[in-house]
Amino acid sequence: MIVILDFGSQYTQLIARRVREANVFCEIHPFNYPVDKIRASNPRGLILSGGPASVFSKGAPHPDPGIFALGLPVLGICYGLQVMVTHFGGQVVRSARREYGPARIDVAAGRDLFAGLSKTLNVWMSHGDAAQRLPEGFVSLATTANAPFAACADPARRFYGVQFHPEVHHTPQGREILSNFLFRVCGETPDWDMASFAESEKRKIRETVGSERVILALSGGVDSSVTAALLREAIGTQLICIFVNNGLLRQGEEERVRAVFGKTRGLTLEIVDARRQFLSRLRNVTDPERKRKIIGHEFISVFERSARKYRGIRYLAQGTLYPDVIESVSVKGPSATIKTHHNVGGLPKRMKMRLLEPLRFLFKDEVRELGRRLGLPADLLLRQPFPGPGLAIRVLGAVTEERLDCVRKADHIVEQEIRAAGLYNSLWQAFAVLLPVNSVGVMGDERTYEDTIAVRAVRSVDAMTADWARLPEDVLAKISSRIVNEVRGVNRVVYDITSKPPATIEWE
Repeated sequence: MIVILDFGSQYTQLIARRVREANVFCEIHPFNYPVDKIRASNPRGLILSGGPASVFSKGAPHPDPGIFALGLPVLGICYGLQVMVTHFGGQVVRSARREYGPARIDVAAGRDLFAGLSKTLNVWMSHGDAAQRLPEGFVSLATTANAPFAACADPARRFYGVQFHPEVHHTPQGREILSNFLFRVCGETPDWDMASFAESEKRKIRETVGSERVILALSGGVDSSVTAALLREAIGTQLICIFVNNGLLRQGEEERVRAVFGKTRGLTLEIVDARRQFLSRLRNVTDPERKRKIIGHEFISVFERSARKYRGIRYLAQGTLYPDVIESVSVKGPSATIKTHHNVGGLPKRMKMRLLEPLRFLFKDEVRELGRRLGLPADLLLRQPFPGPGLAIRVLGAVTEERLDCVRKADHIVEQEIRAAGLYNSLWQAFAVLLPVNSVGVMGDERTYEDTIAVRAVRSVDAMTADWARLPEDVLAKISSRIVNEVRGVNRVVYDITSKPPATIEWE
């Protein structure tokens, strides 16, 4: 496997995706991950990500110097190149001309990183500093008009650096450059896929759990359903699935869960009605972070009560995914916390059960592939993501039963019309949000002053970035007409045309 050290780049997760797309397993760790832990994981190579800092700024992130003495190939990308150059005595300076966006590099030698590629390549740059003098033993591999060392290497020690970003879409042959590092330099083999992950993870689960029983927070969505299938294959009847109806669910969710999981042989399914408990705790709460943390705490309270009914419950399993972790906590590098996911940062610190999160380092498309291999039905696997805190974060402002009912009906209409138009599987998410905004309208020749629904539809691959969907006008018109006519108390519908970044997919 490959270890990626994160220096805070917005593209670090893309590096991981590109490595996995080449069928090589990788893990992302903070830039200062101890060298002993790296050695213990026995990787074939290291990748140093980019980052927003300047290497000569006070407090700039630097790795454990011992990483360069492990005898492993190292690829530094952008800031990672600059870290390597300065570590070995080279010089990095502020560029006279910063490079942001497309650039063209001239390749000095078509070997190693550039084997099989053209002498001139289009790449994507994003840097204000650049290497001015290389350390002893390093040579230039590529140049641009502004950067004499757009790529460099110490081939004897298998240290390589690129000033551009091979992981992004705007470097058309970036995949080939990364593949050359993985296979030509590191000697990796493309043998990691969801089948191997499933077998490895089942083995880990058995070793971790032993003879103990596990409670799974089953929501009926893709993530928790795949987690259930994986755990069932790993530990069989030791698994107990708890579905909590917290009053924040999509329309018909409890009935759907009963239909899919209620008749599964050898699976214990308990359905808990906790609607009153959750709504009581959320009364008059408007801050989205407080909502998420309250919901996280209440879930644990429900699960711990349920655990007392069974003997030997020491583990709580969740369908946490990589994007949840990345957005919630800066565990991977010096990057900002965007928002707390209730099942990551919203859990109480003194929880009595231990967490079991077998999908924690997978992206959504990888989870769907794993689910297919585990035999889950396609209609379940292709369901659009639904946030762990549920409709509480799609009701902006105070959460009440009436407002939840309003957004639930509007959301159901959005799904119905998106499916009717044949667009459901091509969208990452499409949903309704109830805004804390009233506006004047006219209905039946009378003045109204009622609520506003925002419709959000995006296209994405992994939820790390997303673009707003250009829905056909007639689809938007049908959605708007139905919501205003069928959802009491709504007289206006607006469409969200913001990408991620700068916005997040969910509004809260």
